[in-house]
Amino acid sequence: MLTETNAILWPSLVTASALLLYFIVTINVGRARFKYKVSPPQVTGNPDFERVLRVQQNTLEQMILFLPSLWLCAQFISPIFAAAIGAVWIIGRILFAWGYYQAAEKRAVGFGISTLATVALLGGSFTGIIMSILKL
Repeated sequence: MLTETNAILWPSLVTASALLLYFIVTINVGRARFKYKVSPPQVTGNPDFERVLRVQQNTLEQMILFLPSLWLCAQFISPIFAAAIGAVWIIGRILFAWGYYQAAEKRAVGFGISTLATVALLGGSFTGIIMSILKL
């Protein structure tokens, strides 16, 4: 039986996984700085380095929408549904990073997948909140 306490384990696992992903792309920036000889505070100069940096920056930008949407959707719709969509977001971000590291034009599929996942979570959040308000 899925209890309230057990139910939040799934979005918690997705949250921890998203944070681990962000940690990895951040480490990749440091590795790229060394590889392409781009010393701090420089953020430009080598296109290969700039793509690695953009993956990290864009992932941070997307997490601002993703994490609250994940938890609101988990609270007002379903923790399992939110976690499943959150896992899709993580897969999308991995594909985004993998593609972008190779070439800027290869980032689109991963970006699209993660964006659709965020839209689904945000839509679920609003739907669940409005349904809860209407029940009052």
